[in-house]
Amino acid sequence: MPALKPAAILKDKMMKGRPVFGTLIQHAVVPAIVDFIPEDTLDFVIVTAEHNALDIADFMPLRYALAAKGIATLARTHSRDADDVAKVCDSFDGVVIPYAEDVEMTKRLAAAAVCRPLKGEALERVIQKGQWPSEQTRDYIEKKCENTLFVPMIESVRAVENLDAICAIPGVRALFIGPNDLTTNMGIPNEYDHADFIAMVQKVIDAADKRHIPAGSWFGKTEQQLRAIKQGARFICHSNDSSLMKDAMTAAFGALRKG
Repeated sequence: MPALKPAAILKDKMMKGRPVFGTLIQHAVVPAIVDFIPEDTLDFVIVTAEHNALDIADFMPLRYALAAKGIATLARTHSRDADDVAKVCDSFDGVVIPYAEDVEMTKRLAAAAVCRPLKGEALERVIQKGQWPSEQTRDYIEKKCENTLFVPMIESVRAVENLDAICAIPGVRALFIGPNDLTTNMGIPNEYDHADFIAMVQKVIDAADKRHIPAGSWFGKTEQQLRAIKQGARFICHSNDSSLMKDAMTAAFGALRKG
């Protein structure tokens, strides 16, 4: 019997209510770096070409190295375009969608991920009426896309207001809070310890729990991430490659220079 693929392993853990742990990869594209990831630390990574000069394709060698270690690779798209979503899902284990606040748009993006390769009027009939071209088509697509992970980012007040509808969209596997965008949208930029933001995180976690979907927020500080875990976060994306290196070097060389 063939070994389960990383996406299937990650999906199984999330469906069983277990917390999953990951990090953002923004700069590390050399696959050899995977050799230095300790065992039992990461269930997934989210690769992103935001805030750097890279393209998503630059992360493909890393994606295969991670898969060999049993770590799923999700890719954050630049856009909220259905064709971009489908393309990412053909190459990675899943997709992370920025600023998913409009319910109808999110439905179409989810369908682009989990109904591949169906498009056009046929896909619209599936979205609107649940009508497939045939039972054979439905069975084929369900098998093809059964382990594709679609993760919308919750980054605005409007998204929080639409949480119940977003969680009900077929194919949504987790919710991922973008704290910079969300706090900015709330009028409290980067105040991750603000009571109102903490309450927002709780709303997202609670709404996701009702649908047995894991939710969580990106944080760079361990104490903030631990607070979210205590709130019930189960989709835990902590820090990023460059920040983890910076923190480790600051701690080590700070101690060394003090003698």
